Amino acid sequence: MELFEKKFYESMSSKVSLLNRITYYIVNRKGKQMRPMFVFLVAKMVSGGKVNERTYRGASVIELIHTATLVHDDVVDDSNRRRGFFSLNALWKNKIAVLVGDYLLSKGLLLSIDNDDFDLLKIISVAVREMSEGELLQIEKARRLDITEAVYYEIIRQKTATLIAACCALGACSVKPDSGETEKMRRFGELIGMAFQIKDDLFDYGDERIGKPTGIDIKEQKMTLPLIYTLNNCSEQDKRWLINSVKNHNKNMARVKEVIAFVKQNGGLEYAEQKMKAFQQEALQLLDTYPPSEYKDSLELMVNYVIDRKK
Repeated sequence: MELFEKKFYESMSSKVSLLNRITYYIVNRKGKQMRPMFVFLVAKMVSGGKVNERTYRGASVIELIHTATLVHDDVVDDSNRRRGFFSLNALWKNKIAVLVGDYLLSKGLLLSIDNDDFDLLKIISVAVREMSEGELLQIEKARRLDITEAVYYEIIRQKTATLIAACCALGACSVKPDSGETEKMRRFGELIGMAFQIKDDLFDYGDERIGKPTGIDIKEQKMTLPLIYTLNNCSEQDKRWLINSVKNHNKNMARVKEVIAFVKQNGGLEYAEQKMKAFQQEALQLLDTYPPSEYKDSLELMVNYVIDRKK
């Protein structure tokens, strides 16, 4: 990871000092770095412990693209904080933040093109397309609040799971191109991503360990699995009340708390947890097809971390 960080920072360099100042700020405020870890661990597991320059480039590209999407997300959401620090748009305003996001995106694409990693580039480009589609699908559906469970899965598959799927596919493809491993590991990453997003949705309903429920998704009229399940399994009268609450009273904290309590009482959280664990189990079954190794053990730990994490 130390060597990766060095290569990642180098992959961002520019002749514009303002850009270098901003990228330095980004690199020093990194998150958990789960995505590059998936790239390296999958590559080592499928190849018996080997990584190569393609693996490092794949991890750098995914981190560049991921960072670009986060920078753009903060602009779209008008968010001033990211991982406890000021966001780029808070410090340098929207115009610069959008341009930096574009720059990071192009650096990622060029890193693949300059090294003829066209197979890796395809994996990443599909992920970027799907992430955009997922966001837009969510916006389209949020207006109507008639979202089904199937549409919800499609949204989270594209919005969240597709990037983790790309990390795992990249790891496999970097060391074993033209093999069935790439598709198998893409599916593995997708399953982890689905479980990861459902866990995020559950945080909105609170947790003994992290304190009070936030209700942020309800305030933003985001339809998540606990609410979708409850809407599909309650009386017409309760359904009307729920939809009216989310649509017209989502800024009223007392009403939001009532919605959260109703979802809890009607089994929304248990149902979502059950689905999350089903995705996790399917991911672990895919790992079972590989021989024992420390890389496989680490991937199992990461799969379990996704649903056991506290934040």
